[in-house]
Amino acid sequence: QVQLVESGGGLVQAGESLRLSCAASGYTFTSYAMGWFRQAPGKEREFVAGISWSSTISDYADSVKDRFTISRDNAKNTVYLEMNSLKPEDTAVYYCARGANSNPKFGYRYWGQGTQVTVSS
Repeated sequence: QVQLVESGGGLVQAGESLRLSCAASGYTFTSYAMGWFRQAPGKEREFVAGISWSSTISDYADSVKDRFTISRDNAKNTVYLEMNSLKPEDTAVYYCARGANSNPKFGYRYWGQGTQVTVSS
């Protein structure tokens, strides 16, 4: 079965950085795009970033462009989200997701349990 396990969340101050990791198992990692979503209290889950199986295509929400970078290591079955210049509005539970296919723009089917990111002002 598909398993996605996030790590790396925590409490940071505004302007600082964090790197999230997501270890995937239970399927052929290189056959699917991967993505990150987030959900703040009282808000709907929103797309943050996605990356194709080969890392040639990436996609970002406007709110995180130029601050966040998604990457993947296919040898380690792991996807990362490097978050720089964090803002209080980035506070949320961050979820790793597996794509419906190899393209990050074609939807997502599975999500991990999430990791909390809290940014203080």
